[in-house]
Amino acid sequence: MLSILILLGLTSAVHAGWDPAERRELQREAAQAVAAFKRKDPSLKRFFRNAYGWAVFPTVGKAGFWLGGAYGKGVVYRRGKVVGYSTLKQVTIGLQFGGQAYSEIIFFRSRAALDRFRREQLEFDAQASAVAADKGASLDADYHHGVAVFTLAKGGLMAEASVGGQQFTFDPG
Repeated sequence: MLSILILLGLTSAVHAGWDPAERRELQREAAQAVAAFKRKDPSLKRFFRNAYGWAVFPTVGKAGFWLGGAYGKGVVYRRGKVVGYSTLKQVTIGLQFGGQAYSEIIFFRSRAALDRFRREQLEFDAQASAVAADKGASLDADYHHGVAVFTLAKGGLMAEASVGGQQFTFDPG
């Protein structure tokens, strides 16, 4: 039952529009998330310096009980300037129980990688791996197919052995 409610919530949230006040608040939250990532792992600064662009999802909520899902809204940047807004959606199936919140940053090495994201052609499958931001964790991290992903836990507890992919939408705002 909880899983059905989660999926209904994800579906209705996807169709919610973007209003100017929400965009301003999301930009503020994204700036706070970036600062938190840099505090947690100062070596991430090289990604901000060298990436063509990035997407920041300040809060991604994830919950599941066998069937689960995640949802978040984010800000997309090119060379440090806002170029649009995005939603992250994920549905998972498998052994999972609990809920958690985290922040996620996706770095795009090149214009081609960012353009693929903007055309909504970027999707992470179960094999895609995100690096948990921690002091020095990004030193060994690198791009995979022009994309590098970092997450930062905000709270919650979730046990899972599930499969599912993240999908993204893009709105040039």
